[in-house]
Amino acid sequence: MTYFKLITLIFIGIFMTSCKENKEPKAQLSNRPEAFSPEWVRKVGAKAFETPKDTFYVNDFGAVNDGKTLNTKAIQKTIDACVEGGGGTVTFKSGEYLSGSIFIKSGVNFIVPKGVILKGSENIKDYKEIDTRVAGIEMVWPAALINIENQNNVVLGGEGVIDGQGKVFWDYYWDLRKNDYEPRGLRWIVDYDAKRPRTVLVQNSKNVFVTDLNLQRAGFWTVQVLYSEYITVDGLKIRNNIGGHGPSTDGVDIDSSKWILVQNCDIDCNDDNFCLKAGRDWDGQRVNKPTEYVVIKDCIARQGAGLFTLGSETSGSIRHVYVSNIKGIGTKNGLNIKSATNRGGTVEDIYLENIKMDSVRAFMQVGMNWNPNYSYSKLPEGFNKDSIPIHWKKMLERVLPEKGIPTFRNITLNNIQVKGAETAINVNGLEQSIIDNVTLNYVYIQAEKAGKISYSSNWNINNVKILADGGEHVLLENTENIDLQDCVYKLE
Repeated sequence: MTYFKLITLIFIGIFMTSCKENKEPKAQLSNRPEAFSPEWVRKVGAKAFETPKDTFYVNDFGAVNDGKTLNTKAIQKTIDACVEGGGGTVTFKSGEYLSGSIFIKSGVNFIVPKGVILKGSENIKDYKEIDTRVAGIEMVWPAALINIENQNNVVLGGEGVIDGQGKVFWDYYWDLRKNDYEPRGLRWIVDYDAKRPRTVLVQNSKNVFVTDLNLQRAGFWTVQVLYSEYITVDGLKIRNNIGGHGPSTDGVDIDSSKWILVQNCDIDCNDDNFCLKAGRDWDGQRVNKPTEYVVIKDCIARQGAGLFTLGSETSGSIRHVYVSNIKGIGTKNGLNIKSATNRGGTVEDIYLENIKMDSVRAFMQVGMNWNPNYSYSKLPEGFNKDSIPIHWKKMLERVLPEKGIPTFRNITLNNIQVKGAETAINVNGLEQSIIDNVTLNYVYIQAEKAGKISYSSNWNINNVKILADGGEHVLLENTENIDLQDCVYKLE
């Protein structure tokens, strides 16, 4: 993609919103919750900026395109020379390039063009350890393959391939978990001790474009946007299920960040496709940074745990989110909101519309006691509390009950079409925290089972049809002001 084409697309994304033609009824503006504001939706994403036209080829700084030579130093030397020269474009001649962690700096357009494959090293030692946050906990962890850390005005793009070569890290994780950590009662900490590289990390940065790339086989999360603002993720194709199914290979994770635009992405992974996070447990509450003002639109979610997931890291709160025109094919869950009773935080003002899904486990999967073996930390006997790692201590820090219960409220789903689901609705609050104010407008779900709603109140139902194979109604337990009796039909 040329620079001018990129700028054109940027302006189109900023000033126009688009949605593919859909013959199903649309919600009227009057049905939208008060917290939804079209004004803020138009403000998300990075803003266009000019950079010098100078181009720096990594090959001129010693990089070898044989797919075997480790080029970390040569690529970083090229980036540094570009910055010293006042900025410009760093790019590659055709071929395959092997690298460890590289760090893109302000004023650099880092372009991986068509015909180039940038391969991540399979040696974890080639990924510099940095201060970062992983799965909601701040700790020292390997940097990503490509890092944009504490920078402004950066483009990471091109139509080439970035291959994380993650299988060696998938195998390492499963072996450590099954043969060492789980037998010792340490399921809760293995995800943090099994260090695996992310593919792209945008951390503490502003005004960054990540566009058009083909990303595959991430060792851990594919793209993480952390503590950043005004970021655009556009046109990515992510394929993480090549040669296996890697654990925690999320597609795009927005983590305690704001004013974010994600659009035109096509994701096939083995965990959450599009996921919003805001810190975990005591450490997440200490940091206390929300994820807010996020737009995700015009995307495809293929295999994965969640078409759109909020959590399970909810401690800093997640709010003001607009998701539109997403197609799910074989994704396990549609709207997936998950937390635990030691997380806390509030998930609110969430608006989804124009969603189509086929062959899913459940469209609405909402719960506050997710995956107890992973969510709740307990130090087994035989460990010395004074000698365990710092991140273990953070995970074991107690959260007071009154601060640990999460809150879910003000969620609207409009113009939803789902077929081939196992369960239509599975929403479970807590006695201490009722899920409140859920609106369903023009929702059609065909499923084997209608499902269940518990500890919830004030559902606004308008033009909803659930076709359950058995014709049973949605089971209601400990609910108030919810009436779905006229919405469920037996599938003939």
